[in-house]
Amino acid sequence: MISALVYAGEAAEPYDDLGAARAAAGTTWVHAAEATDEEIRAVQSAFDLHSLAIDDLRGDVRAKTEEYRDYTFVLLKTMRLTPGETTFEKEVATSPVGVFVGRDWVVSLGLDEARPVQRVMDAARRGDERLLQHGPDFTAYRVVDVIVDAYFDLLDGIETDIEEIEEEVTVSTDSETIEKINDVRRDLLSFRKQAWPAREAVGSLARGDPKQIQPQTEKYFRDVYDHLVQIVDLTETYRDLVSGARDIYLNTVSQSTNEVMKVLTVVATIFIPLTFVVGVYGMNFADSPYNMPELGWTFGYPAVMVGMGLIVAILLGHFRQRGYL
Repeated sequence: MISALVYAGEAAEPYDDLGAARAAAGTTWVHAAEATDEEIRAVQSAFDLHSLAIDDLRGDVRAKTEEYRDYTFVLLKTMRLTPGETTFEKEVATSPVGVFVGRDWVVSLGLDEARPVQRVMDAARRGDERLLQHGPDFTAYRVVDVIVDAYFDLLDGIETDIEEIEEEVTVSTDSETIEKINDVRRDLLSFRKQAWPAREAVGSLARGDPKQIQPQTEKYFRDVYDHLVQIVDLTETYRDLVSGARDIYLNTVSQSTNEVMKVLTVVATIFIPLTFVVGVYGMNFADSPYNMPELGWTFGYPAVMVGMGLIVAILLGHFRQRGYL
C-alpha cells in the first residue's frame, strides 16, 4: 500500500498521484508498506530510483548508506523476536526498509508492514509540527530513529530471557536450560550482525557526508548513532552474560557428575573386598586335598564377618577424611 503526503508548514496533504505529489511545493513523503513488485516499480519510476538500490532492498544485504547523484539511499533492517519456524523457541526476524532522501522528497519502502515507520507517517497526517516544519532529511531522521529505537525493545526481551537463565543455571542441570542458553546466544549473534552495519550506515549520516543531510540535522543523526553505539555495547555485554551463564551451567553439570561418581566410587570400593572374600569362600575346597583349614573352624564364619566389617569401617573412615561422605 502506497501513501503519499506533501507538507510545508502546518498541514500535510495526502496525494493519490505520485507524479503530482513529487511536483507539489513542499516536502513530499511517499511510503510503501508491504510493497508489491508493482508498487515498487511505480515508486521507482516516479522518483527515478536506481535499480541497484531496489535490488539491495529486495536482497539480503547488510545495512548501508549510498550516495547517488540526486539522492541518498539508506538501507536498514527492522528486527523483532518471533516464534521459531523450526526447532527454536524464538528467532530474530528481519525485514529491510529503504529510505531515499532527495532534495525535497523522501521515499521509504518496506517489504514488511514496518510498523515503526507507519507510526511516523500517522504523526505526519495528524500535523506533527516538528516533522512538518523541517525538510526531507529530518523526515528521514525520524524514520531511522524509530527503527533503531525498536532495537531496544528486542534487547529488553532478550534481557528477560537472560535473567531467567541466570536463575536456572545454578539449580538446574536439565537439557532445556542449555537449549535456552544456545537460543539466546544465537539471537544475540543474529542481532549483532545487523546492529554493527546499521551503526556504520548511520555514522555516515551523522557526519553529514551525504549532501542531502543539512548541517542542522546532523546532530539528530548523531543522537541515533549514539543509540546504536549503546545498542552494540549492550549486545556485547549480554553475550558475556550468556557465556558466563553457560560456564556456570557446565560447572553445575560437572559438579553434579562428580557427586554421582563419588557415591559410585564409595559403593564400588566397599564391595570390592566383600566380593573378593565371598568369591574365595564360594569355591568348593571342602573335598580338595588342599583343604582350607578355616572351613572347619567353629569361629571361621564369625571371624570372616568381623574382618569384612573392619575393612568396611576403615574404608568409610578414609572416605570421610577425603570429604566423600
